[in-house]
Amino acid sequence: MTTFTAFTTLADRDAAEALSLRLEDLEPGPYGTGVFEIEDGSGRYEVSGYFLEAPDGVALDLLAIAHGAQPFAVSELPETDWVAHVRRELAPVQAGRFFLYGSHDADKVPADAVALRIDAAMAFGTGHHGTTSGCLSALDQLAAEGHAFHKVADIGCGTAVLAMAAAKLWPDPVLASDIDPVAVETAAANVALNGLEGRVICLEAAGFNHERLEQAAPYDLIFANILKGPLVALAPDMARHCAESGFVILSGLLNEQADEVIAAYEAQGFVLYSRKEFGEWTTLVMRRG
Repeated sequence: MTTFTAFTTLADRDAAEALSLRLEDLEPGPYGTGVFEIEDGSGRYEVSGYFLEAPDGVALDLLAIAHGAQPFAVSELPETDWVAHVRRELAPVQAGRFFLYGSHDADKVPADAVALRIDAAMAFGTGHHGTTSGCLSALDQLAAEGHAFHKVADIGCGTAVLAMAAAKLWPDPVLASDIDPVAVETAAANVALNGLEGRVICLEAAGFNHERLEQAAPYDLIFANILKGPLVALAPDMARHCAESGFVILSGLLNEQADEVIAAYEAQGFVLYSRKEFGEWTTLVMRRG
């Protein structure tokens, strides 16, 4: 099956969302659309559409002009078995004591590793991205230093890799939340796949806005592997939900964005504990009080 893609960028999120909705009115229409903030510090947004037939180029041009977007770039993708492709591309990842693998690599799990299985169909956020592996390395380092955490939350959990890693180390339940209901479903499936039902509780929530997250606070460890903007916006809530002397592990930010995030958390009473770069991405560990 041939797939056609159409991509454009623009500077305003509301305009990007509006353009994404208008794409659905096209004939032939897309089978999927998306809006993503471009992670290069530019503040621009990418709007994408995926089509089973070649989209109407004139209609795309008119939509781009009407919404102040760049002209759409249309490409034709050959038929691909994407799951097979991901299996080939996603080699196992070692991040400290943690070993992330797909079922096709089960025979490669080291005997002394803390293993987390994420199959190809659920591959987003498996640890191959520098932000996820950076958070896992930070968690491994804290554990190696003798820290043990009994109240853990993973805010913006994605596939729940970080929540599951903490649940593998300590017996208390971990709360994992995401604003995206699809991510929450994927997280729950990964939790079941790793035999951690009841140990990782998956919730749909924006930030800490959920009764269970509020009731379980304060936390002695909080993960937030999201983006710079939400990290800065969450700083006051992080301080409110983090226990005195508790830790937060923050990532999803480019190296040049780290100082702004550090400043936002220092203003809320956090102290920088560690800062490490993983390629173009930075992982921060900060401690409250």
